Amino acid sequence: MSTLHLHQTTTATPEQFLAALTDFGPDRSTIFPNSQDQHLQVHSRTAADVTEGTGGVWERLHYDWSDPTRIVITDTDSNVWGGRSSYVYTLSARPDGRTDIDEVVTRDGKNLKGRIIGFGLGTAIGKHTFEKV
Repeated sequence: MSTLHLHQTTTATPEQFLAALTDFGPDRSTIFPNSQDQHLQVHSRTAADVTEGTGGVWERLHYDWSDPTRIVITDTDSNVWGGRSSYVYTLSARPDGRTDIDEVVTRDGKNLKGRIIGFGLGTAIGKHTFEKV
């Protein structure tokens, strides 16, 4: 199992980041490249139960933003990730109007493909995502 701790400061407000993170529309992949349209399936609009993926890797995720400054996304099914996989975003508004985003990504590979991908993950992936919001 691998855990990444990422930090980025963005010009987006916490509300704008949350809006982008929970927008499951057809252009989602322009902000989050690991969520390609052909794999995007919204299973529930009230519970944010969504399948996302790219490049042969998919995962079904439960989004919880009941605390809009701490968004928890848990993996409920995947072809490569096990049940302890998750993302946790903590958003902190700055006095200059920007937002500090701390993200903890936990990857629990459930098969050889998942363990190889989890081992190879680097912080550039998360930083790249933050730069588009």
